[in-house]
Amino acid sequence: MPVIVWLIAGYVTIAGPSPAGAPADSGRALFASKCAGCHSLGSDRTVGPGLAGVTGRRTRDWLARWIAAPNDVLAAGDSVAKRLLAESNGIPMPNLALSAGEVDAVITYLQGGGAAPPAPTAEAAVPPGDAALGRALFQGATAFAHGGPTCISCHDLRADSVVGGGALGPDLTTAYSKLGGAGIQGIVSHPPFPVMQRAYSDKSLTEEEAAALVAFLKRADELAAAQPPGGYGARLLGAGAGGSLLLLGLYALVWGKRMKGSVNQSIYDRQITST
Repeated sequence: MPVIVWLIAGYVTIAGPSPAGAPADSGRALFASKCAGCHSLGSDRTVGPGLAGVTGRRTRDWLARWIAAPNDVLAAGDSVAKRLLAESNGIPMPNLALSAGEVDAVITYLQGGGAAPPAPTAEAAVPPGDAALGRALFQGATAFAHGGPTCISCHDLRADSVVGGGALGPDLTTAYSKLGGAGIQGIVSHPPFPVMQRAYSDKSLTEEEAAALVAFLKRADELAAAQPPGGYGARLLGAGAGGSLLLLGLYALVWGKRMKGSVNQSIYDRQITST
């Protein structure tokens, strides 16, 4: 969920002037690679809110702290950061470890209004995809064209056709309701999280693959209410323990009259008795 996340939906405070010579060109490139997957430069919300006029609603100092270390701002109990987290369905903005210069460049670019027109509405920007292909890609039945890791290695999802996913990332059963099609497409096309960035470095998804995953996650979300609850691990552990106890009980019944002492002792006893 690229970068500046959830930068700001209200709360007017006039921002300070941009320092002279701030690198707007580098800010444009950073925005394209780190932010555009989750934010438009207009008013449309994708994963996070549109960023039109954001530098007029928050001070430059607050934006710099938020972009540089959103986790620290949240941990400090900042009321605006907490509100933004709630408005984003509890999905936090990632800490992308940007340098002070990179943070300054992004703010300068936003302060200039951006150099691109507002993005189209979220759903209009999402091309149609093949949900069956998305399911195969998610589970690894079909490999990604550029060799990226399968989704299920880090994420779980409650669906009849998906069994046992990873726990490194969040459960994606209702990801479509939370993020929308454009948000999911932005994340899988331009991974904003450090772990995803490393995993998909030089292994980016094709447009067809991204659209297919969006279609599959939309379908899974639509069917989520009909799926059994999660927690398969605990239930499997309980079933395994119960099955083991049952087998041990059956073994005890079947083998209850088995020889329990030493064979040599039985021979010795018979010899003593016969003499």
